[in-house]
Amino acid sequence: MFKKILIANRGEIACRVMQTAKKMGIKTVAVYSDADADSKHVIMADEAVHLGPPPAAESYLLADKIIQACKDTGAEAIHPGFGFLSENASFVEAVEAAGIAFIGPGTKAIAAMGDKITSKKLANDAKVNTVPGHMGLIEDADEAVKISKEIGFPVMIKASAGGGGKGMRIAWDEDEAREGFQSAKNEAKSSFGDDRVFIEKFVEEPRHIEIQVLGDKHGNTIYLGERECSIQRRHQKVIEEAPSPFLDEETRQAMGAQSVALAKAVDYYSAGTVEFIVDKNKNFYFLEMNTRLQVEHPVTEKITGLDLVEQMIRVAYGEKLSLAQEDVQLKGWAIESRVYAEDPFRNFLPSIGRLTRYVAPEESDKVRVDTGVFEGAEISMFYDPMIAKLVSYGETRDEAIAIMRDALDSYYIRGISHNIPFLSAVMAHPRFQSGKLTTGFIAEEYPDGFEGGDYTDAHRDVFVSVASFLNAIDRGRETQISGQMDENASLRRETKWVARIDDDRFPLTIMPSGQGAAISFADKTIQLESDWMPGQPVFHGTLDGCTISVEIDRLTLGYSLSHDGSSRNVMVLTEDHDALYNHMPEKIALDTSNLLLCPMPGLMVSVSVEAGDEVKAGQALAVVEAMKMENILRAEKDCTIAKVNVAAGDSLAVDDIIMEFE
Repeated sequence: MFKKILIANRGEIACRVMQTAKKMGIKTVAVYSDADADSKHVIMADEAVHLGPPPAAESYLLADKIIQACKDTGAEAIHPGFGFLSENASFVEAVEAAGIAFIGPGTKAIAAMGDKITSKKLANDAKVNTVPGHMGLIEDADEAVKISKEIGFPVMIKASAGGGGKGMRIAWDEDEAREGFQSAKNEAKSSFGDDRVFIEKFVEEPRHIEIQVLGDKHGNTIYLGERECSIQRRHQKVIEEAPSPFLDEETRQAMGAQSVALAKAVDYYSAGTVEFIVDKNKNFYFLEMNTRLQVEHPVTEKITGLDLVEQMIRVAYGEKLSLAQEDVQLKGWAIESRVYAEDPFRNFLPSIGRLTRYVAPEESDKVRVDTGVFEGAEISMFYDPMIAKLVSYGETRDEAIAIMRDALDSYYIRGISHNIPFLSAVMAHPRFQSGKLTTGFIAEEYPDGFEGGDYTDAHRDVFVSVASFLNAIDRGRETQISGQMDENASLRRETKWVARIDDDRFPLTIMPSGQGAAISFADKTIQLESDWMPGQPVFHGTLDGCTISVEIDRLTLGYSLSHDGSSRNVMVLTEDHDALYNHMPEKIALDTSNLLLCPMPGLMVSVSVEAGDEVKAGQALAVVEAMKMENILRAEKDCTIAKVNVAAGDSLAVDDIIMEFE
């Protein structure tokens, strides 16, 4: 077995590979840019080699420096993780020419499957179902519109060398085809250095289901079940699960057989994924093959009991697979939520900065956290905004969802915006719980953007009860004098308070009961038990016997509480203070309706209007690039441009004024 391997990646996937390598007794070498000098993957590795400045093109994409790092450290093999150089055939050729093993498939498979046009032709030859479309090169937007009309709207415009949702646009008419063609080309060139795009029919009511394959260098190839990846935003996967709640065994076997046939057609070995689009009648069509480890691989590992990174390392070393297709058994249910540094309340715009607080859920056989960050770490503008992958496992889908909901409530992240409220809201959504998924789920269920999870009577009961409990403990501590009084004194006697949520008032009493307190309000009494202590950022306890977790932030008056995708500010006042509060003046927010503010740190790609132009609601005004994704800023109303303050190429901070309206 290899004695030492280099991981040509960063963040959570680098840490993930190192965990398995260390389990196998293999030493690890990390590579890093200036931005990652103090990162978790550098700390975890046995050795680390500096590559260059933060931009990936000047560090993580420098094949010659990575190969030299192997030679200098004596690493015998390279694991590429995902992204960066993981699907670059030229890199693999250079690695193998240097006498270093590549922990992944051969160049034939990477080259064939890395180009979506070539891969679709190969899939056709291998008798794999494919989506109708135009696989030839497209010269300009006019040709893109013409082809789209011939295929029939809606169509999908996709980067040939694409992946991760970059360089993809859905066009429902000629205008969107023209606009989407240019944006897809721009993103493809920026992300992959290849601006070729192709167009295919967009399948309506589609599900995105993929098959995990695994092969060795001795001709053995198997599939390890499927993953449902239909919960997507801008074609970027957000939540994945295994198995799919939609497939039956017959369809699973058919998809698996076609995936294995395609893998064999390109002499595939190592771990890989064949992605399909599946319609409502279980017809499935080949999308692409990812010749690398997938971000969502943990859910397959949970239901199969296999370590895919270990399998990749053993295959690269030349070992045969230790199991055959009949040995593969799928047990239980696993769900993965991708925790991103992005603001779901501002159209999921990327967020950068320092993690001033970072408390992850406690890991167990039911909860797994794959991350490359820690408290005090920085989320950089140069790389993917993923913070962690949170994975839950249960015997059934309902159990896996319940465990995920509690784990999300237990995640405490401050310093940057994050998408946990949105993930929690999806988990609580009746449509998600029923398994009626499509890739349009987010657009269909949140057409006007995400404004927070549903606020129900159940949420109200949690917020009032927990805030009352916290207040009682805090007040008890405030009255403690030199240890002479019980710090939980307010929980040892009945007291009266008034809880306020927005304009709603809830007179209540709280009195000691069992290991906690009984809170009476709104003609009900709730039993709350917990060992929470002041200073803990997450409240764990039981409410009427049901386990709950609630994130806590202290306010000048009261608490900001988050639970199950919903957040509310709760004040707990004495009756006298409650009466006085009615006389407090209301703070009026600053009017910014006549300004276009930059929603994120980024680079101004283009400005499409000038001072004096009259624009219509929905019209594109400017394009800002952040974390390699282009974001089109549009007019919210009909107006006239009074002043433009920026130009293409400018670097912008959050809330910089891009333009002003009359």
